[in-house]
Amino acid sequence: MSKVHVFNAGPCLLPQEVYDKAVEAIKDFAGTGVSVLSISHRTKEWDAIMDETRALWKELLHIPEDYEVIFLGGGASLEFLYVPMNFLEHKAGYLDTGVWAHKALKEAQGLGEASAVACSADKNYSYIPKGYEIPSDLDYFHITTNNTIYGTEIKEDMDCPVPLIADMSSDIMSRPVDVSKYAMIYGGAQKNVGPAGVAFCIIKKDALGKVSRYIPTMLDYRVHIDKLSMFNTPPVFSIYIMHETLKWIKSMGGVEAVHKLDVQKADALYSEIDRNPLFVGTAAKEDRSIMNVCFVMAPGYENLQDEFLAFAKAHKIIGIKGHRSVGGFRASIYNACTLEDVQALVDCMKEFETMHA
Repeated sequence: MSKVHVFNAGPCLLPQEVYDKAVEAIKDFAGTGVSVLSISHRTKEWDAIMDETRALWKELLHIPEDYEVIFLGGGASLEFLYVPMNFLEHKAGYLDTGVWAHKALKEAQGLGEASAVACSADKNYSYIPKGYEIPSDLDYFHITTNNTIYGTEIKEDMDCPVPLIADMSSDIMSRPVDVSKYAMIYGGAQKNVGPAGVAFCIIKKDALGKVSRYIPTMLDYRVHIDKLSMFNTPPVFSIYIMHETLKWIKSMGGVEAVHKLDVQKADALYSEIDRNPLFVGTAAKEDRSIMNVCFVMAPGYENLQDEFLAFAKAHKIIGIKGHRSVGGFRASIYNACTLEDVQALVDCMKEFETMHA
C-alpha cells in the first residue's frame, strides 16, 4: 500500500497492524476455519472477543465497577434517541456547541422538555460557551466533548450538579477521562476505536430505571446490558476491529501515552497555521480541538483554496477539505494518524507558502 496521508473526518485511519489482523480474520477467525464475516455470535470464540473488548475498555479508561460497557448498532446518531428515551423524565439540558450537539437536542425535544443551557451558534460554533449555570432540576445535562465540524473541544471533565451525559464520538481514547463524573459516555466507533457500524456506551448502571415511560425493548439500555450486547445479532466485524484497535492503544502505552502524541501532533499543525500567512485557524485558540484542526485561507488568499486542495492531493494528502457546511480545510488527526502524516501536511503548507506569499 503506497503511503497516503489520510485526514478523513468520518471513517478514520486505523493502525496498519489492525488492517493486517482484519485480513487474517476475514480469511480465518481465531483458527476456526470460518471468516469473521460469517462466524456465529453464539460461539465461545466470539464470546471471548466480546469479553476481552469490554475488559479493554474498562482497563484503558479505568472504568469503575458500577459501570457497564455495551456495543450497539446505529452509531451515535441513534444514541441521540436512546439517551432521552432512557433518562428524560421531566427536563433535560444540552450544551449546544455544534451540528451534532444540536441534533442530539432536537431528538430529546421530541420526547419531552429539553433546551439549550448555553449555545455558541452566535459565532458559528467557533468556541465553547463558558460561565453558564446548569439548573439543578435537570434529569441530565448533555455535552458533546469534541465538535468535528468546527474544531472545538471540551478538554476537561466538568463537575456537574446533575447526571452528566457525554457524546465522545470523536475524542474518546485521545485523553484520560474521569468516568466517575459521568452517568453515561457514548459515541460512534469510527473516529478513534474502529470502523463505522458500532457505537460504544459506558453507563452507570444505577442511573437507569428512573423514567416512567414505556421503553421499547430494543431501545432499553438495561436489556442490552443484561444480554451482554447480544440481544440481537451484534455488528460482529465492527466489534472485532474495535477489539484489535483497543489492543493497539494498549500496546502504545495506553490512553495516557496516546494523549501525549495527540497533543504533539496538534501543536505542530496549529503552530504552522499560526505562522503561515496564507492560513488562519477558525476555532477560538483556548478551545481548539486536538482531533479536528479547522482552518481557512487567510484574507486576501481566499481564491487559493481549490489550488491548495489540488496541491495537497498531488502530495498524497487527502481528506482535508472542510465540511460542506463551513468550507475551508479540516485535518482530522485521530489516534492512528502519525506525526509523520502531520509533518507531511505542515511541509506541504510551507511549500505552498513559498509559491504564493
